[in-house]
Amino acid sequence: MPTTENASAGGTAVRDIPIDWEALEDAFENNAPEVHSYLHLGTGDVLRVVDGVADPQMHARIAADANYLRIDPVSSREQYRWMERYIPMVEDMELQAKLSQAIDGKGAFRRFKDVLMSYGPERERWFAFRSERLRIFMEAWLSAHALNPVPRPLWVPEAPPRPEAAPAAPALEAPVRERERDREREEVREPRRGGKSVESLRKNLRDIAEALGPRDLDTLTAFAEFLKSRRAARSFAHHYQEAQGPSDEESGPASQEIASESRSDTA
Repeated sequence: MPTTENASAGGTAVRDIPIDWEALEDAFENNAPEVHSYLHLGTGDVLRVVDGVADPQMHARIAADANYLRIDPVSSREQYRWMERYIPMVEDMELQAKLSQAIDGKGAFRRFKDVLMSYGPERERWFAFRSERLRIFMEAWLSAHALNPVPRPLWVPEAPPRPEAAPAAPALEAPVRERERDREREEVREPRRGGKSVESLRKNLRDIAEALGPRDLDTLTAFAEFLKSRRAARSFAHHYQEAQGPSDEESGPASQEIASESRSDTA
């Protein structure tokens, strides 16, 4: 990896490293004793090793590899202080009292999150506050190890090809729209596979999206756009075939008869 010309306070050259901030944030936040996280100094990827799941020799192999740097997570005590500092910032006095009671005793982190589940906007403000605290710790840790974070290359999924514009068919436009509305009403009335309604599936999708991070949401959104485009392409192909009507050979004589009649009327 290239290094910058600047040097850290200890005289060590500062190394540029592409950081996956979301993965690094997860590593700093997770202080479970059985979870061990390492930063790869070449790629910036975060490796997580779980005791009892990973190969027992993996720790030794990683410790001997100079490309990996162990990540020291934020202590539970420090994360508890974040909750203490955040509670006075809550303007709703009733919610402030509930949060103060929630962090009293064992299980404080779980109870704190449970209380915020019913307060969407305040829950989002807490996540922003906690992320900012984590970012400060991460930046200080990177600086202490002479690492300079640089943007990671972004993967942009290719958009599926759009279907060509359908030929104008004014006479069929209204019936097509009516069929589409009938199909949508049927989807709402009839249960889907597995006994789940459309609304139930949509609620499940929203719940899943709430639990995903930004990177997973990008992937989910790209896949959803692909499904949407594929359905649009199939619908276009079906409507286009209906708009074409009979083949040229079948429609040829009828067209000639209409043309002959038109000429005789104008004669």
